[in-house]
Amino acid sequence: MALNLSATADWNQLHDRFYCKKEIYVMLWKDVDLANYITAVAPYGGPVAMIRNDRRLMTLQNQSIKPVIHIYTSSGKLISQFQWDKGKIVGMGWTNTEHLMCVLDNGSIKVYDIHGEPVQFSLGQDAKEFGVLGCQFWDTGLVVLTGNYKLVAVTDLDEPRPKPLAETGLNQLPHCWTLIPPKLTLSGHVEVLVAVGSTVLVVDASGSQDQLLSQGPFSRMAVSPDGKFLALFTKDGKVWVVSTDFQKSLAEFSTKSTTPPTQMAWCGDDSVVLHWPDAILVVGPFGDWIKYAYEGTVHLVSEIDGLRIISSGKCEFLHRVPSAIEDIFRIGSTAPGAILYDALDHFEKKSPRADENIRNIKPELTDAVDTCIEAAGHEFHTARQRSLLRAASFGKCFLDSYPADRFIDMCKTLRVLNAVRHFEIGIPLTYSQYNSLTPQVLIDRLVHRHQHLLALRISEYLGLSKQRILIHWACLKIKLSLDDEETLVRSIVEKLDGRESGVSYVEVAKAAFECGRISLATKLLDYEPHAANQVPLLMSMEENEVALIKAIESGDTDLVYLVLLHTQRTLPLPDFFRLLDTHPLASTLFTQHQKQMQSSLLQDYYYQNDHRSASASLLLTQSYAFSDMSARISQLQKAHKLYLSDPETAFEAKVVEDEIKLINLQRDLERESGHVFLDLTLSQTIFKMLVLGLGSKAAKVKSEFRVPDRRFWWLKIKALVQTSNWDGLEKVRVDKVRWLEFLHEDLTHASQFAKSTPKLPASHILDVLIRAGTSAAFAQAKKYVDVMVKAGGTQEKEAQAFLEILAKGPGVSASAGTRDTGSSSRRTSYLSS
Repeated sequence: MALNLSATADWNQLHDRFYCKKEIYVMLWKDVDLANYITAVAPYGGPVAMIRNDRRLMTLQNQSIKPVIHIYTSSGKLISQFQWDKGKIVGMGWTNTEHLMCVLDNGSIKVYDIHGEPVQFSLGQDAKEFGVLGCQFWDTGLVVLTGNYKLVAVTDLDEPRPKPLAETGLNQLPHCWTLIPPKLTLSGHVEVLVAVGSTVLVVDASGSQDQLLSQGPFSRMAVSPDGKFLALFTKDGKVWVVSTDFQKSLAEFSTKSTTPPTQMAWCGDDSVVLHWPDAILVVGPFGDWIKYAYEGTVHLVSEIDGLRIISSGKCEFLHRVPSAIEDIFRIGSTAPGAILYDALDHFEKKSPRADENIRNIKPELTDAVDTCIEAAGHEFHTARQRSLLRAASFGKCFLDSYPADRFIDMCKTLRVLNAVRHFEIGIPLTYSQYNSLTPQVLIDRLVHRHQHLLALRISEYLGLSKQRILIHWACLKIKLSLDDEETLVRSIVEKLDGRESGVSYVEVAKAAFECGRISLATKLLDYEPHAANQVPLLMSMEENEVALIKAIESGDTDLVYLVLLHTQRTLPLPDFFRLLDTHPLASTLFTQHQKQMQSSLLQDYYYQNDHRSASASLLLTQSYAFSDMSARISQLQKAHKLYLSDPETAFEAKVVEDEIKLINLQRDLERESGHVFLDLTLSQTIFKMLVLGLGSKAAKVKSEFRVPDRRFWWLKIKALVQTSNWDGLEKVRVDKVRWLEFLHEDLTHASQFAKSTPKLPASHILDVLIRAGTSAAFAQAKKYVDVMVKAGGTQEKEAQAFLEILAKGPGVSASAGTRDTGSSSRRTSYLSS
């Protein structure tokens, strides 16, 4: 095929491997000379940031006198620009999220997204006081050299906490310095390599270690992408490659130039590239080299599998030719992949040699198909990609079974890569970089560049979630659109598929709120499916009533309480109380909560809304928290007054009035007797008075509080039993009080009463003892039965009935003792006599 003739045209051999430098883009920018700019280029096909270098004289053609930071794609298409007036920039670098870090000489750092939105933090007191002399970056942090020659590291830009590294002993600028990112060190901490004198210091947070080298001084240093190797340029023009632990010397190459290169970088992990103003030199591990002529300044960007070269007119990619492509296209190659690729050429020419080629590689045909698929992934040329995939498909036809997933996945990957490599997008990712970066990160980067349509299509094509894309698009549309609210809501809801899609509208509504479009935010939140997400944002928007309605509709009482507590803190009390009145459920929950908290706020709420009975009930409840009788009476009097003001609570007013009289009585009794009466009920008060021997006063209280006779005599009998006054109990003869039944219930004193009352018939005594239900009472009952049996006659007959009950043992039912015939009638006549 014709493509086979040109595949190796730009290859250059370096020892036993080939290197290829291919042109990716002709830059879209106009009249840009990199020599006049401070430049920072992000890896993984990332953007290019430039600002005019104020140390160089240049002609301003239609440019502002004030410097401007320009951010371009790798194809030179302008993404954004913003005027710079923050101070002198010492250095710029990119994070792994494509945020631009600008380090200023005053010790502050400004971080911008790809569209120029700023975030700022400081590097600490040393940097602020002494300034910044230099800086080095990695994808999640940076290290700066301050004016007093101290190193300060920031390892996490999300939570920037400047941390000084160990003392280096520097008293002047080092020859050069670089760093090894934390993820590439054994310790997991950033390590800084500082070239001083003829040696190198390795500095981290714990200490500084001199490597005791003698080959220096070193004017340039570069760490390989995998962190394993270090390239150094010596004063006598040699490139020396060692392991980063300085235990192995791997290569040494003389450039025969004592002028240090303007830049030195790694091409992948296996060759070092040096740039002088007129040339680029590629040095391999065995001393072989390749030289490319260049005019003007270029910028070198190390990648995991090669080197991106940004010049004023082009973007190029220098890399080692992947093994799969080398096997297929190397001149004279007899690898299975090359034979399969050649077989397809013969097949398309209808030559019988196609069948012969397939037969020759039949045992290795699977490997040949895999090689063609992998080679297609590494190719930038779309026509050659198709040829390699056709060759793989042709080879699959001769295999009994071959998993189609690998072929299909590669087709999808190439489609995605070709889309993002287009000069309008300008992300020249290689297959290896794409696998390292992951599709989701690539989609995020497209979203941040506002390439929402492409990101959405790639997500749908790869079967990935598109929710974040849609949310970001909606937020951006709100910020930039001039449409009216109804149009915006309709447009956004249509794209986000309404409530059924499960997409959260909270971020979109928050963006509307931050833009000052509160009404739009409220309308968008109506489409949020989860109330727990709606309510917090509504509260932050001060839409308290809407938040309360949403919380009530959700049925989540915790959410309602959250809104109530927030609203209580933020609103004036009158407004808060009016809000409660319009929502009965919220009012009920608020009342319950305040009762538990015993807050005075509930009393204010009742007072403002003229809830007199509720206010009185609250006062009544709160009065019992006072141990001082006077304070309690005062509270009850307030409650009594409120109850009296409402005709429907006349009964409650009377009860509170009686309670006040009772407390006054108890206060007098405490003064006279020295005993505590507080918190006793009326019955308990009378009972205690009877126990203390204040019978006449108890009778007066009975009359004053209109205590029923039955209750009073019941209490009196109980007091007599409590004090074991059996003689007094024997004298009690009141028709309306069946005091023996009291003894049946108060079984503690039953057996004692039975033994202390000889006038009672034996059957009554037995009945009391059986109801006592204790072993001692049953033993006493058996003695009475024996006496009744010996007496003979009627008592003997009654004894037989009790023997049956006693045989069952303690625990018989309360009615068991009344089963004997005639005993109940005799007991009744005795009690009423």
